[in-house]
Amino acid sequence: MTGDSETQTGKATAPSGPQANAAGSSAAPPANRASAGPSPGNEDEDVPLEADEAEATDDTSSIDDRISNYTSSLSSSVIDYPIEHGRRYHAFRSGSYVLPNDETESERLDMAHALITRVIGNKLYLAPVDISKTHRILDIGTGTGICKLQTMSTSFRPMIIGNDLSAIQPQWVPPNVKFEIDDVESPWVGPKYDYIMCRYMAASIGDWPKLVSSIYDNLNPGGWAEFQDMSVEFYSDDGSYKPEHHTYGWNQTFVQTLKSIGRDPAPGPQLEGWVRGHGGFKEVVHQKFKVPIGPWPKQQHHKGIGLLNLAQTLDGLEGFSLKLFCGILGKSREEVLVLLAAVRKELKSNAFHALFDIHTVYGQKPFN
Repeated sequence: MTGDSETQTGKATAPSGPQANAAGSSAAPPANRASAGPSPGNEDEDVPLEADEAEATDDTSSIDDRISNYTSSLSSSVIDYPIEHGRRYHAFRSGSYVLPNDETESERLDMAHALITRVIGNKLYLAPVDISKTHRILDIGTGTGICKLQTMSTSFRPMIIGNDLSAIQPQWVPPNVKFEIDDVESPWVGPKYDYIMCRYMAASIGDWPKLVSSIYDNLNPGGWAEFQDMSVEFYSDDGSYKPEHHTYGWNQTFVQTLKSIGRDPAPGPQLEGWVRGHGGFKEVVHQKFKVPIGPWPKQQHHKGIGLLNLAQTLDGLEGFSLKLFCGILGKSREEVLVLLAAVRKELKSNAFHALFDIHTVYGQKPFN
């Protein structure tokens, strides 16, 4: 991060990457776009505009109020977040993402960022990207933007763009960092990128092969794409994690409900197949990392990772569950909270040795 003299307001902008409205979509245009007046070239454009004399006023505070009300109305479809089951959720493309976007979830996302960074060797990325020759970076599903801001610790200053469905990022950021409210599964427009990061998108994407193609098409020749993701289905190496556990039942219900709404709970193991299957990427590398849930491993490195993972899992249980279990399965909030209390107790007791895997896959778009 740079000093205050180099910072500016990081307001969410209109899309310059994936287009906000998919072609042929039946959904209405986002309300944050003003209704168009006469288009350029329309003959009415040559008619002088008539002034509304009633607008002349010495009361400048009234115009401030009107601007505030007008801009609030324009952006209401994006930032007027609905409250469901006691949590706050995305308004833009409502329903396409099942996790909350409130402060509790933002704090968990920052812990998840710390977890993934530690898992892959205290690095933000593994692709052999030469940042000194990188001009434009895209961070898909940026969340709180913490990954991008940490990237700025480098002495180089590429343009870094992060997109997400919600404006939950910091207001003050370096001048070469920009956040956009956008849906990465819509058509992409705008300049291409030298490096695209797509991570932690399990349960968020409806068509992964299509997303991989969009990423490839929007890389400059020689550019790199990197995917870091997981399978949210828990398992154990020693058989200690069993169907009779409350956690097992909760996790299987979570996984199956995600599948029922077209959201893949396990993109991690499939990433290499999608990237290689595209046919364009070269120099494809796949690495898998075991991530314990809890401090049960003997090895200190994995013990620390397990403790951090346990913390973010416990903080996330409610957010993972409420929209799916209540909104999709029809369970009451009270019923879900009782189940989650039993899950928390098991996870804290190290009653079993559960874990999941994180997969990283990166590849390069050929120069020719």
